[in-house]
Amino acid sequence: MIALEEGRHVHAKFIQGGYESDVVVGSSLVDMYAKCGSIDDACRVFNSMLVHDVFSWSVLILGYAKCGQAEKALQLFRQMQREGVKPDTVTFVGVLNACASGGTLEEGRWAHTQIVQSGFQLDVFVGSSLVDMYAKCGSIEDAWKVFKGMPTRNVYSWNAIIGGYVKCREYNKAMELFKQMQHEGMEPDIVTLVSVLNACCNLGALEEGRSAHAKAIKKGYGDDATVGSCLIDMYAECGSIEDSLTVFNSKLNHNVVSWSAMLDRYMKMGQLEKAWALFQQMEREGVQPDSFTFVSALNACASLLALKEGRHVHLQVIHYGLESDVFVGSCLVSMYAKCECIEDAQKVFNNMPVRDIFAWNAMLGAYVKFYEWDKVLTLYQQMEQVELKPDIVTFVHVLNACANLAVIQEGMNVHAQVLKRNFESNPFVGSCLVDMYAKCGALQDACRVFNNMTERDVFSWNAMLGGYAMHGLGTKAVWLFELMCQEGVIMDRATLVCLLSACSHAGILNEGLYYFESMNPIYGLCPEMEHYSCMVDLLGRSALLSEAEDIIKMSSQPQVSLWMALLAACKLHGNVQLGERVAKCIFELDPESAPGYVLLSNTYATAGESDTKANIQNIRKERRVYKQPGCTWIQLDSQMHTFVVDDKEHPRMMEIRAQLKELSEHMKKEGYPPEAQLLLHESKTEVLLRGHSEMLAIAFGLISTPPDTPLHIFKNLRVCSHCHTATKFITKLVGRTMVVRDANRFHHFKNGVCSCGDYW
Repeated sequence: MIALEEGRHVHAKFIQGGYESDVVVGSSLVDMYAKCGSIDDACRVFNSMLVHDVFSWSVLILGYAKCGQAEKALQLFRQMQREGVKPDTVTFVGVLNACASGGTLEEGRWAHTQIVQSGFQLDVFVGSSLVDMYAKCGSIEDAWKVFKGMPTRNVYSWNAIIGGYVKCREYNKAMELFKQMQHEGMEPDIVTLVSVLNACCNLGALEEGRSAHAKAIKKGYGDDATVGSCLIDMYAECGSIEDSLTVFNSKLNHNVVSWSAMLDRYMKMGQLEKAWALFQQMEREGVQPDSFTFVSALNACASLLALKEGRHVHLQVIHYGLESDVFVGSCLVSMYAKCECIEDAQKVFNNMPVRDIFAWNAMLGAYVKFYEWDKVLTLYQQMEQVELKPDIVTFVHVLNACANLAVIQEGMNVHAQVLKRNFESNPFVGSCLVDMYAKCGALQDACRVFNNMTERDVFSWNAMLGGYAMHGLGTKAVWLFELMCQEGVIMDRATLVCLLSACSHAGILNEGLYYFESMNPIYGLCPEMEHYSCMVDLLGRSALLSEAEDIIKMSSQPQVSLWMALLAACKLHGNVQLGERVAKCIFELDPESAPGYVLLSNTYATAGESDTKANIQNIRKERRVYKQPGCTWIQLDSQMHTFVVDDKEHPRMMEIRAQLKELSEHMKKEGYPPEAQLLLHESKTEVLLRGHSEMLAIAFGLISTPPDTPLHIFKNLRVCSHCHTATKFITKLVGRTMVVRDANRFHHFKNGVCSCGDYW
């Protein structure tokens, strides 16, 4: 029991009695204040003493070590040596504790040398502290060497070595030593049993755990809250949640640790409702939560999407003064983000006095969830400015943003940081790099990263498959998939989505049908909506509209995306009759489907029914169903230039319009447009082409870069037939390569030809 106020009262009595200058009294006061955790008072008394003996030096060194001020403890030890005071056992125990708490192995080795020179290496307390220091500094081999060389050992020696092996995750060795300890007649104490229960927990050793439990009860530790918390964890990890509950509901001297342990167990087992109910029970019983409790409670609210309860926990966090805790703050950010309250997440993040990497990652993850890619990159730049080192999670978020924004320069800069931090071999980071390069149009770089990966998981293979699919390289995707099968990689549903998408974009009908039909019997995967959508698209493009409709009927609950894929095929082949029926299904599911109206009107246009097309457009406008505006962007010199339809905002718009006019005149001479069905807008075609966002971006790229420079253009919607044909003509006219990424895939234009073969 810490009685600091009583100690202060005694100190006052000593001053009144004139004993303050006595070295024994002074040393005892230093010892008292240090043990009561008031290290500043201990230091004041020490500095006021006229004479210091070895005991006063030692207890202050030990006090600094125990309150986590390792550097000050070591400085004081050196000062003690300079003043010629010879250290004793307590001194070296304090110095070793300081090295252990600071994780300073080199300082620990130096202290070990001092111990040998002073002749204290055989002392059991010093030896035990040496074992503890080496173990906590990560040198378990040195710890074992010291332990083996000890002529006598006490329970602290055994606890140090057993705890050291548990810390190093060598749980079997810890269990062996526990058995050896008992065989040599040394009885375990509460510290021993806590280490052993942790080892059993990690090994899943239920029977050994039960034996340790029995030992704890026999020695009178059964009601201890710390032991109880370890038992709760051990039983739950060993699959016996009933025993965990029995321990929790027993006559345990509950404290916040045991409550938090049970709460954490419910969370790890996915029993979120029980976790929340336990937190409420904890509140009712008046137990004051700590940061670990709030972390579990907030994670439960986030997983349950329980915003109301999350706000209640937030109020409790403020009530107990833990809003500045970095772990709690990070969980608050994540909770609000998962509950779709991005403003609240930002507010919590901005108000955090200290932010560690987890807090930054939580906020980055929040922006990723809301597809706010620009804010991800802005926040990452702020993170760099405060010189906080990114981790794997950071790079995954930022590379995801670079991929979706198609900003290859930023992506390459992030890649350089990945290399600097030696994270390229991580399969998650490697997969994101592959995905980023593929989505930025740099497929060769994506292949290089993929081929250099020392470890690949299913996400890595999927990223490369997706890259081939996006670029229309169906044959390569099939080859890669077969290689994946040969290497024994266990695929998931996303693997088949990438593969079927590749077959669809490349028009590889037979292979697509084979892999779709093999999903269940060969690969053990049941087709889901994305797989059906790929097949509808593939069959529809191949003019097998009836078969595509049969695929939709295979789905238990067809979604709008399936019918949209079929309607796109109807538009492609001018099948008005089926298109009308499909559109009816779309509007029943989503009466405000703007793409549905657009595709239906274009289906009539393709079939030459311009009047009906106009009627559909009028109906859409009357119902106030608006199309998503087209948007195209191009990055030049690390600056993003964005264009929309009929854009008038760009500062170089006069030059852009002039370039388009010049191109239009050249295209007329070359016979553009060659296909009559492209004239969906009749005489307005030329005017509209000049206003389409991708045409504006291309013209800007042409006037802003040297001749022969390839252009990389990115569009948020599917490229229209007009612009597709126009881009082919332009590449032939100006002798440039152009890479266009639309909402579906990449188009590589060169010398009047597109890599998609006009199949998109």
